[in-house]
Amino acid sequence: MRKNIILVMVGIALAPVGCTMAPKYARPAAPVPAEWPTGAAYAGAQVVTNAPEAPNLRWREFFTDQKLLQIIGTALTNNRDLRIAALNVERARAMYGIARAELLPTVNATGSGSKQRVPADLSSTGSRQTVEQYGVNLGIASWEIDFFGRIRSLKDRALEEYLATEQARRSAQILLVSSVAQAYLALAADRENLKLAETTFDAQKSSYDLIKRRHDLGLAPELDLYRAQTPVDIARRDIARYVQQVAQDENALNLLVGSPAPSELLPAELGQVSPPKEISAGVSSEVLLRRPDVLQAEDLLKAANADIGAARAAFFPRVSLSTAIGTASSDLSGLFKSGSGAWSYAPQIVMPIFDARTWSANKAAKVQREIAVTQYEKAIQSAFREVADALAIHGTVDQQVTAQQSLVHAFAETYRLSNSRYDKGIDSYLGVLDAQRSLFAAQQGLVFLRLAKLANQVSLYAVLGGGWETEKQSNGSETLASASTKPRSN
Repeated sequence: MRKNIILVMVGIALAPVGCTMAPKYARPAAPVPAEWPTGAAYAGAQVVTNAPEAPNLRWREFFTDQKLLQIIGTALTNNRDLRIAALNVERARAMYGIARAELLPTVNATGSGSKQRVPADLSSTGSRQTVEQYGVNLGIASWEIDFFGRIRSLKDRALEEYLATEQARRSAQILLVSSVAQAYLALAADRENLKLAETTFDAQKSSYDLIKRRHDLGLAPELDLYRAQTPVDIARRDIARYVQQVAQDENALNLLVGSPAPSELLPAELGQVSPPKEISAGVSSEVLLRRPDVLQAEDLLKAANADIGAARAAFFPRVSLSTAIGTASSDLSGLFKSGSGAWSYAPQIVMPIFDARTWSANKAAKVQREIAVTQYEKAIQSAFREVADALAIHGTVDQQVTAQQSLVHAFAETYRLSNSRYDKGIDSYLGVLDAQRSLFAAQQGLVFLRLAKLANQVSLYAVLGGGWETEKQSNGSETLASASTKPRSN
């Protein structure tokens, strides 16, 4: 029995040092340029001096509007999509625990008892008898000693899948933070457009009432009256449209937050929203390798790499061990008496001779790795495109806003002069109507461009990997799963 115990201990000692047959992991080269695009569209998006990079700036530092900060904090607590992502992390962590436990023997304590009556013609004594047997054992049942790293490779795959799930949760948080901010800004812009439509309606209604009085006195033709009615009806239609849009914006924001957002936290108009901080994209596209979705794709690539090790190990023998030590007796009261000790030792080795499935599994694992490599490269390319698009907007939106402001001023002066000329009887009301319509459209366009500028700042922050923080949230909630301390291969 002592020899048996020694063999068991030797097997346990050898198991952790078993080799793994997975190929050595090497990160694929990024299939994108090392630097960001250059040209006329990016001239205004040069690196901002002393501005922080997005991955190093927490969302509570990036956003400066206090009401928006409160809404984002509530969303991180209540949003169901983020909650599902966090639960997926917990499930993946549990699955990794199961895979890791496969390396260790399962020790069970077993108690058994049996009692049977044996007929005389079956009894070795020639007379009927009652046979009793009782036993208590402590043992290991069919434990595979991982000499060739099959179980270790499966454990590594489970670890990488767990890490990939954690990165997916980080991506979900970044997406949620940016989506809440975008919805908040859209609501502010539509509320400002609603006020603009109401102001325009009041001005045009006053003009219509004045022309109607002049028409009633015979001082204005009927054509001017109908021309004055046209912008009034258009403004009334726009008011209804923006009322609808504001309601839908609030519904979208409430869905993201996970509960109705307090009315006192909702923005009155876009001009009252404090803009986010300026950030720098850096000079190298290597920052993309820190994006959670790219890290997720890399973790899945590592998992596919570990799968190759498990497929290769299937070609080699499997060694398993079943052993038990305990006591047995034909009488329950004699279980623990002297001389009742019992033990068993049953090693087993299975040598694969021919199994066509192993070859197919090995090929499938290699193809899956190539798929994972392609998906990893695609993730980097998509990330590069998203950042390049955001930089193109960032480099040109200020020029668009400046030009639109000048256009609004020009149309405002045109409207003032046209109205003055009409009052003096120099021009017809058609010039006033055209100036009103152009001014209203230009003002709406200015609100849209201001929204585009702020929304692009949020988008640039998100696509550069900002919006994730590892510390406790200031609202008291804690991140639900921390990244593994396992070092990443470069």
